Amino acid sequence: MDPERDRRSGLDPALSRRERRRRRSRTHPARRLRATRAGWCFIAILFGVGFAALNTGNNLLYLVLALMLAFLVLSGLLSETSLRGLRIERRLPRELFADAPSRIVLRVHNDQRRVAAFAISLEDRFESAAGPGVAGRTFLLRIPPSAEVDRSYAFEPPRRGPLRWTGIRISTRFPFGLFVKSAELACAAEALVYPRIDPVPLAPRLAGGAHSSGEQPRTSRSGEQIVGLRDFTPGDSRGRVHWRRSLRARKWLVGERQEETSRELEIRLEPEPADPEPVVEERISRAASQIVQHLEDGWRVGLRTPRERFIPEAGRRQRSALLSCLARFDVHAGAPEAHSEEEALG
Repeated sequence: MDPERDRRSGLDPALSRRERRRRRSRTHPARRLRATRAGWCFIAILFGVGFAALNTGNNLLYLVLALMLAFLVLSGLLSETSLRGLRIERRLPRELFADAPSRIVLRVHNDQRRVAAFAISLEDRFESAAGPGVAGRTFLLRIPPSAEVDRSYAFEPPRRGPLRWTGIRISTRFPFGLFVKSAELACAAEALVYPRIDPVPLAPRLAGGAHSSGEQPRTSRSGEQIVGLRDFTPGDSRGRVHWRRSLRARKWLVGERQEETSRELEIRLEPEPADPEPVVEERISRAASQIVQHLEDGWRVGLRTPRERFIPEAGRRQRSALLSCLARFDVHAGAPEAHSEEEALG
């Protein structure tokens, strides 16, 4: 670059070089090369043939040495063409639960117009509170030029809480399997892992009253009359769909009966800081299981913790809010500040 021109334009030459280096690292990530067992054997034979050719002066040995060196060069060129131009998108499921397998989809794009990619291995990596780890691995035999291919793997989050995917390691042994050439692609993503879900029974359907033993079910069986409509959510029975109103609205609507609208459950989660971590995690898992089970059954569910309180509601938004609160719950967090009675009621 011209320093005089940079001075007139107000650009910093060092900054420009750093910017060019950063852009190049994004488009052409650094490669790593590792020899396989077959590769080490090939290298040992190569040195043996070269040593014999120098000592004997045999033209045939020189020819074999040249062919073996050509194999090394060809291997490097073909493996580079397989890794060049690859771009990956990660698609996460809507919900992730601890200790439950989920499908993570990796969409691989080959931006090269004429060259296909062969024998591509993908290794997806993540970081959590427990430390870094490998989420899953998958393999693609061939990716046509200017095409995209989807691959998925089963991922079981080790624990609840925030989870961050750091990147994807792509590698190939193409064409001869002598070397493994790899690169790190930046493909960051974040997700929130909900607590583990276990089968739990529904709360008893008691008429009126409230319980203070950690759960507050309230029911009133006053008839089967439909008193409202709501959007269809996964888990609802097809028999509850109000077909006439659904045809008019051009979407599925579920009728709410009077007996169903009065069913409420408030879950209290107030563990002590001195409780062992397995006990706290078990209580959080049980609370999450009750939330999922009762919401799918049409209950209005609320949650009370030492720092937050959610009034009983139904629907997908309430499910997401309650499970997110449990996923981030920390028993060692400080106690909430005191509020006035009007603020508490509000």
